[in-house]
Amino acid sequence: MANSILRTKLAENRFFVVPGVHDMISAVIADRVGFDIIYGTGYWLTASAYGLPDAGIASYTQMVDRMATIARTSKAALIADADTGYGGLLNVHHTVKGYEAAGVTAVQLEDQEFPKKCGHTPFKRLISLEDMVEKIKVACDARTDKANVLIVARTDARQSEGLDGSLRRLEAYAKAGADILFPEALQSEEEMRTACATFDIPVMANMANGGLTPVPNASVLAELGYAFAIYPSLTSLVAATAMEKALNDLKHNGVGEPDGIFDFKTFCSLIGFDDVWAFEKKWAKADA
Repeated sequence: MANSILRTKLAENRFFVVPGVHDMISAVIADRVGFDIIYGTGYWLTASAYGLPDAGIASYTQMVDRMATIARTSKAALIADADTGYGGLLNVHHTVKGYEAAGVTAVQLEDQEFPKKCGHTPFKRLISLEDMVEKIKVACDARTDKANVLIVARTDARQSEGLDGSLRRLEAYAKAGADILFPEALQSEEEMRTACATFDIPVMANMANGGLTPVPNASVLAELGYAFAIYPSLTSLVAATAMEKALNDLKHNGVGEPDGIFDFKTFCSLIGFDDVWAFEKKWAKADA
């Protein structure tokens, strides 16, 4: 059975924030901070694992493996980016089954053509509303745990069909059975408020640093009417900044032990060495 925390939080109708994780280090740090829901981001997991852009290059097999590793590593419930479902209706069915088996709590699907592109980059092309409705229906039917595995329906229509087109699509996706609606790349707080006010089911925000959507304080997002917000790029861009600074300090100043560096012993514990050492004490043979 999937983790019920996301369903519970949505029922409580209190806004919450969800950090994106791009690798297993960010997953264990999110655990340490105390987040009980995390977001498996397609863009940043693809970048961290394969050094590739979020342009439909990573396959279902690669992504389900990454999601399964996150779910195994983290104690939190996982909302997982599943792109377009990696193909047609049979692919969507297989994707939802595979993600659920991997330990995912919510599966996010989008209405772009396959292969897709990052929602905050140009040249996106959409499938028809009717085709996406069928994908949502298939996804909802594919779940084994229909109470706790949620389907997130994302539309990328804002740039090509305007706000009205996005809302029209999301209305159809809600009627098809989607549990959460995701209007991607809205361009103002006014648009965000309109989207939230239009629907009776939860609407989520994507706070992509440097993207097309404003990134106000979480309190503003709550006032606008969102159920929750994901921050997919936050840990990745912060990590990239810190790594670049540290490497510049090493290259130009010879500093290999900078101030503020994360404690090694603490990290060993976070990544599971306590269990390894306990095993060694129990089972290791004494030196001859």
